[in-house]
Amino acid sequence: MLTMSHKFIFFCATVMSFAIAGCNNQSQEAATSKPAESDAVVNVYSARHYDVDDDLFASFSQQSGIKVNIVEGKSDELIERITTEGEASPADVFITSDAGRLWRAEQEGIFQPISSAVLDEKVPANLRHPDGLWYGLTKRARVIVYNVEAVDPAELSTYEALAEPEWQGRVCVRSSGNIYNQSLLGSLIETIGLEETETWAQGLVNNFARDPDGGDVNQIKAVAAGQCDVAIANHYYWARLAKSDEPESQDVVSKTAVFFPNQEDRGTHVNISGFGMVAGAKHTESAIAFLEFLVSSEAQQVFANSNNEYPVVEGVDMDPIVAELGDFKVDEVNVSAYGRNNPEVVKLVDRVGWQ
Repeated sequence: MLTMSHKFIFFCATVMSFAIAGCNNQSQEAATSKPAESDAVVNVYSARHYDVDDDLFASFSQQSGIKVNIVEGKSDELIERITTEGEASPADVFITSDAGRLWRAEQEGIFQPISSAVLDEKVPANLRHPDGLWYGLTKRARVIVYNVEAVDPAELSTYEALAEPEWQGRVCVRSSGNIYNQSLLGSLIETIGLEETETWAQGLVNNFARDPDGGDVNQIKAVAAGQCDVAIANHYYWARLAKSDEPESQDVVSKTAVFFPNQEDRGTHVNISGFGMVAGAKHTESAIAFLEFLVSSEAQQVFANSNNEYPVVEGVDMDPIVAELGDFKVDEVNVSAYGRNNPEVVKLVDRVGWQ
């Protein structure tokens, strides 16, 4: 049974970034025409689990008159559910994190192409599927976090350099089974080729300070504790620690810093959370209006600030902690390559012994 969203309160009362006028008037950036009453609903299967998402969806309902029903779950579980439900699935929209997971959904035939000039204009070409099957919602950078006492930032340069002998016994990173690492490797295969990527991965494994253990936050804490000198992690995990009032988190932040690799060549690897319209969606008009709302400036600002991510839409303000990390050059390889190269990644990490 679908989990119904009953949060009918104005978003301006809960999120200060929404102006009162924005809550009382239809967003100019979303679709202006309302669907027929029978179509005034959108069923969303979401692998994102943030209260602010529910608040945003309630704001969309207030503005548009379209009711939003939410089913939450883990990404793979929701993909399996939609596949099992088949043509009977009530799902109109699927939202998840990482282009690799969007690729998994794509491989199951879950998506249909979306025709929207708004989405095509707002979301950069490298952050969406070439055929319009899915689009980026937010953006995250996979950065190098380093111990400020053990590492001079002048020593840092690229992901590839971490496989050099001088980093032996100094690198922490999570398991190769993690989709973030798989997508990074998929991106490298696309840009430097399979052979060079495998050589890099073998060198990185040789330089591990310890066997992979825990998530990105665990890697950052290991750097602060001196168990390793550098770690590869998504930027927003460090930002969360920086915003925390807990003394332990502040201690970790004081001992570490963020470095954006590959600034002298292709740029830093970025990934996305994203969305697509489900094949067989029964409320397509409402679904497109909903998706266009998600890339409006007000929605993008709230999404980015709530999880310390980067907006996919240009000109949107970022969270102050994230903004303080500074501007950086982004690797503009199309994110669809991450999933397309995933089968090779899975075999590669097994060959090099990356647990």
